[in-house]
Amino acid sequence: MSRPLIAILRGLTPDEAPAMAAALIEAGIDRIEVPLNSLDPFTSIERMAQSFGTMALIGAGTVLTTVEVDKVAAAGGRLIVSPNCDPEVIGHTAALGLQSWPGVFTPTEAFSALKAGATGLKLFPGTMAGPEGLKAMRAVLPKTTEVYAVGGAGSDNFATWIAAGADGFGIGSALYKPGLSVADVSARAKEIVTAYDEATK
Repeated sequence: MSRPLIAILRGLTPDEAPAMAAALIEAGIDRIEVPLNSLDPFTSIERMAQSFGTMALIGAGTVLTTVEVDKVAAAGGRLIVSPNCDPEVIGHTAALGLQSWPGVFTPTEAFSALKAGATGLKLFPGTMAGPEGLKAMRAVLPKTTEVYAVGGAGSDNFATWIAAGADGFGIGSALYKPGLSVADVSARAKEIVTAYDEATK
């Protein structure tokens, strides 16, 4: 069962990438992004894509340019997540057949992203918008638009965000931080999946 949860592995290293991906997939999280301000992110993406590309949607976060989109695609990544709304990056991603999840914070950014071809929207930072901010934006967005809350959304408040209209979530430091073992990340992933399943019963 695939859940709308994206694991954000900021600081991941290539050597640990395959084992971390395996632990996440086993726990029930099959969408994985490596932010490009991590150490050698394209190698991490390539190693995970080679091993698990048919089982998981793997790609990059903090993608800011079309050149970076091309590098992710060359590494076998199929998921492009950005902190901002850049129509050029979104359009290029869509043209390559990859999933585009740009960061938006206002209705203006949301509609610009959708017009450019975004797969879905990343409400970021979620801590600033809050569920009430999402609820207000939901009133004007097309009903079919998928919105993932990133930042400020987690196992303790999934239900509140879902009630406000969140379709999914990006989970970062609550799931992975440099220095955590595979066992640590596996335990955290299982806890997050359990909390999500409880919130969506």
